[in-house]
Amino acid sequence: MSLRLSVVMPLHEGQAYFDAALSSLPDDQSGLLEVIVLDSGKRSDCAAIALAHSGRLTIRYQHCPDVPSWTEKTNIAVRMARATHVAMLHQDDLWLPDRLDAVIRALDTASDAVLFLTAAYIVDEDGRRLGMWRCPLTARADWDGASVVERLLVQNFVALPSVVMPRDIWLRTGGLDEGLWYTPDWDLYMKAAMLGPVHYIAEPTVGFRIHSGSQTMQGSRSHADFRAQMEMVMNRYADRVHGAQASAVRRVAAASVRINGLLAEAMHGRKGALAIALVELLRLGPLHMPRYFRDSRIVERVLPRLRARLRSAT
Repeated sequence: MSLRLSVVMPLHEGQAYFDAALSSLPDDQSGLLEVIVLDSGKRSDCAAIALAHSGRLTIRYQHCPDVPSWTEKTNIAVRMARATHVAMLHQDDLWLPDRLDAVIRALDTASDAVLFLTAAYIVDEDGRRLGMWRCPLTARADWDGASVVERLLVQNFVALPSVVMPRDIWLRTGGLDEGLWYTPDWDLYMKAAMLGPVHYIAEPTVGFRIHSGSQTMQGSRSHADFRAQMEMVMNRYADRVHGAQASAVRRVAAASVRINGLLAEAMHGRKGALAIALVELLRLGPLHMPRYFRDSRIVERVLPRLRARLRSAT
């Protein structure tokens, strides 16, 4: 069988979870996938971990301490990729056992798709499941890209490790915007979805790990920058939504950005932020709330984080 998928892994001081991430990938004696690891960490532990898995996986490991940005490492790895399709796997995330089979079936049945998405489990520091994270899409191979952009504008509802994309589409879009630290993946999905159909697998195939050391948790401490990252992407694509519902979508998207920023502030201890977020939600009114709840996946995103906090407190 031929190489079908390149898994790109931007690594930085990933000793805590890197072995678990690689262990979640299936033994691949058929040569269906390759793993490209670009490591900017100062310590050499991860090189030894990669070597330990090299007997069952095709791993191309490269130490690149001068490239600290995860976006730049990812773009470089995609350019290095030899398969027709690429998938991202961060050092703290996981594949579920049947993911490779599900991806191969999708590639065979939806060969013209420019983006493949799946549901995900949100897991804690120990890999325990906290909840399921779904896209606001039904499982079918023919989602029109414009419909996906309309939903994506409200919220990035995509679990990063679930994504598979044709390598040529990645390169055609310019890949990840290296000027963004929080929203480059959201920006990439927007660019790709505008180019063709999107295929969605409703079953979870990955685990998205939340923990106190994650980039989102650390970066969201700077509230103004956190919000600005979301506003930049929303403003880039707001005019790409057309039709009778365009104005409503833009209104809900703007509210979603404000609510996300307020939730981040509340998470870091700002008193009154939750109350202001509730006011923002109520201002949407009964006409726009259903769209917000459908596309933001707010319940699926917040409840697992609350469960994680409760577990850490006990």
